[in-house]
Amino acid sequence: MENWIKIFEDESPVRVEIVKGVLESHGIGAVILNKKESAYKIHGYYEVMVPNEDSSNATKIIENEIAF
Repeated sequence: MENWIKIFEDESPVRVEIVKGVLESHGIGAVILNKKESAYKIHGYYEVMVPNEDSSNATKIIENEIAF
Protein backbone atom coordinates (compact mmCIF):
# COMPACT_ATOMS: atom_id res chain seq x y z
CA MET A 1 0.00 0.00 0.00
CA GLU A 2 3.03 2.18 -0.49
CA ASN A 3 1.52 4.40 -3.21
CA TRP A 4 -1.95 4.54 -1.67
CA ILE A 5 -3.46 7.18 0.62
CA LYS A 6 -6.31 7.16 3.11
CA ILE A 7 -9.14 9.23 1.69
CA PHE A 8 -11.99 8.41 4.10
CA GLU A 9 -12.52 6.70 7.44
CA ASP A 10 -15.60 5.76 9.41
CA GLU A 11 -16.76 3.30 12.05
CA SER A 12 -19.58 2.11 9.77
CA PRO A 13 -18.77 -0.65 7.28
CA VAL A 14 -21.81 0.40 5.26
CA ARG A 15 -20.57 3.96 4.80
CA VAL A 16 -17.12 2.90 3.66
CA GLU A 17 -18.66 0.44 1.19
CA ILE A 18 -20.80 3.29 -0.20
CA VAL A 19 -17.74 5.52 -0.60
CA LYS A 20 -15.79 2.71 -2.25
CA GLY A 21 -18.66 1.98 -4.64
CA VAL A 22 -19.08 5.61 -5.66
CA LEU A 23 -15.35 6.01 -6.26
CA GLU A 24 -15.24 2.83 -8.33
CA SER A 25 -18.22 4.02 -10.40
CA HIS A 26 -16.00 6.99 -11.34
CA GLY A 27 -13.14 4.72 -12.36
CA ILE A 28 -11.08 5.20 -9.20
CA GLY A 29 -9.72 2.04 -7.66
CA ALA A 30 -10.39 1.85 -3.92
CA VAL A 31 -9.79 -0.65 -1.15
CA ILE A 32 -11.09 -0.88 2.39
CA LEU A 33 -8.79 -1.55 5.32
CA ASN A 34 -10.38 -2.94 8.46
CA LYS A 35 -8.84 -1.23 11.50
CA LYS A 36 -11.33 -2.74 13.96
CA GLU A 37 -9.94 -4.56 16.97
CA SER A 38 -10.41 -8.18 15.98
CA ALA A 39 -11.13 -9.58 19.43
CA TYR A 40 -14.15 -7.40 20.19
CA LYS A 41 -15.04 -5.62 16.93
CA ILE A 42 -16.12 -2.64 19.01
CA HIS A 43 -13.19 -0.24 18.86
CA GLY A 44 -11.69 0.95 15.63
CA TYR A 45 -12.71 2.06 12.18
CA TYR A 46 -12.47 1.31 8.48
CA GLU A 47 -10.36 3.22 5.97
CA VAL A 48 -10.93 3.76 2.26
CA MET A 49 -7.62 3.92 0.40
CA VAL A 50 -7.00 5.14 -3.16
CA PRO A 51 -3.87 5.47 -5.30
CA ASN A 52 -1.98 8.71 -4.60
CA GLU A 53 -2.60 10.02 -8.12
CA ASP A 54 -6.39 9.72 -7.66
CA SER A 55 -6.58 11.35 -4.22
CA SER A 56 -7.56 14.83 -5.44
CA ASN A 57 -10.40 13.56 -7.63
CA ALA A 58 -11.53 11.13 -4.93
CA THR A 59 -11.72 13.92 -2.35
CA LYS A 60 -13.85 16.07 -4.67
CA ILE A 61 -16.19 13.17 -5.41
CA ILE A 62 -16.64 12.40 -1.71
CA GLU A 63 -17.29 16.04 -0.85
CA ASN A 64 -19.68 16.73 -3.73
CA GLU A 65 -21.55 13.47 -4.27
CA ILE A 66 -21.83 11.64 -0.96
CA ALA A 67 -24.03 12.74 1.92
CA PHE A 68 -24.84 10.58 4.93
